[in-house]
Amino acid sequence: QVQLVESGGGLVQAGGSLRLSCAASGRTFSTYVMGWFRQAPGKDREFVARISWNLGYTYYADSVKGRFTISRDNAKNTVYLEMNSLKPDDTGVYYCAAGRLGVAGTTVTEYNYWGQGTQVTVSS
Repeated sequence: QVQLVESGGGLVQAGGSLRLSCAASGRTFSTYVMGWFRQAPGKDREFVARISWNLGYTYYADSVKGRFTISRDNAKNTVYLEMNSLKPDDTGVYYCAAGRLGVAGTTVTEYNYWGQGTQVTVSS
């Protein structure tokens, strides 16, 4: 059974940094795309970043480009999201997701598995 467990969220001041982790288990993820999404109160879940597990190709939402970095550690089966220069608009629940390789990986429906989410709050 696939399991994705996020950690690393918290409260941070604007301009600060956080690193989120997503520990993946239950199958071999080499043919998967891993994504990070976020959801603010009253808003739809939105794409943040994605990485292909095998070759490490990355893609970012314009709103986080240059501030966030997605990476993976194959040995630990873990995906990370390094978030710098955080803004209050970055506040939300951050979710890790896994989808089959070959998709663009920027929409919710392309992903098959989801974690439970971790809260990120950025104060002004």
